[in-house]
Amino acid sequence: MTVAAPLPRVRTLPPAVAVVLGFGGAAAMALAVAVRAPLATMVLGLIGFGVLHNVLELRYVAGRFGAVLRGPLLGTLLGLVTGIVICRLLGLRVPEIVLAYGVLAAGVGHAASGRWRVLALGGLAVAAAVSLTWPSYHFVVLAHLHNIVPLFFLWEWSRRLGARDRLLFRATQVGWVLVVPALLLAGAFDRVIAAGPSAVAAFAGPPGVIAAPVVPAGLAGMDIGLRFLAVFAFLQTMHYVVWVGFLPRYAPDAAAELEARVPWLTGRRAWALGIGAAMVLGLLLWADYAQGRTIYQALASYHAYLEFPVLLALLFGARSAGTAIGAPQGAPGTALARGVQGA
Repeated sequence: MTVAAPLPRVRTLPPAVAVVLGFGGAAAMALAVAVRAPLATMVLGLIGFGVLHNVLELRYVAGRFGAVLRGPLLGTLLGLVTGIVICRLLGLRVPEIVLAYGVLAAGVGHAASGRWRVLALGGLAVAAAVSLTWPSYHFVVLAHLHNIVPLFFLWEWSRRLGARDRLLFRATQVGWVLVVPALLLAGAFDRVIAAGPSAVAAFAGPPGVIAAPVVPAGLAGMDIGLRFLAVFAFLQTMHYVVWVGFLPRYAPDAAAELEARVPWLTGRRAWALGIGAAMVLGLLLWADYAQGRTIYQALASYHAYLEFPVLLALLFGARSAGTAIGAPQGAPGTALARGVQGA
């Protein structure tokens, strides 16, 4: 089974140290704004980059992993996710959970076989039971998991690098995706996290309502609740850095793959679509934040859920294809600065 499109033959990239410093600088700035103004970071980030990153992420995933998102599987996924969109618009939480696990089950059915399929489906059944028992926690976990997903795509992207550069790059990603949030949750930044009122509350609503989708029930107003909010604000900002900044610049082959199949969606048109839709959503969020967020979350279901079957294909289906996350295709270059070589 082919999971991802072949890596590009040659692509000149900056030195590994420059990439690491870039991610480090972005993470430092994201952390600074997340701890000093978590609510504002969350709200203004959504207004500025929410829709745009949706468009660019879908373009990358559909281009890079077109071998997965096609045929009967794609039709099934679109049907299930469209059902999720309707559930979100109508506020039907339990049916959304059921459909969400349907998406995961479809992904497992496509990617895994034999005992791995049985084990994975059994695990999904247990997880679904937990989610249906505590639905409010399900959606909080889902919100945070979505911000962690870039780690897997960056891990897969780094297969094109030489061994030393790949190790350095991956260590950097693990640092901001896992280590920094762990430190935040452990209270390492409690002295600098701002707990005061935010100016965005004037149009976005009470702070507790804004934070509710990302803070576990019962923890709002507590130190640990504020930590969860800061973690989400930080990871959301870095999420945008990856999808709006890094991958469009350093993985243009993914966009080219999609444009070859959908010629009308060229690079400029994709950006124009994302920016135009962002402006419309921004006005809606400014006028009625709650309603605008509901519409955004509903439409964002496509990019949020379609990435899960791709991840499952990388984790399971790649076992027989030799394209697991981290498995190089062809002979990669020995240094990031020497370019990229693929199969």
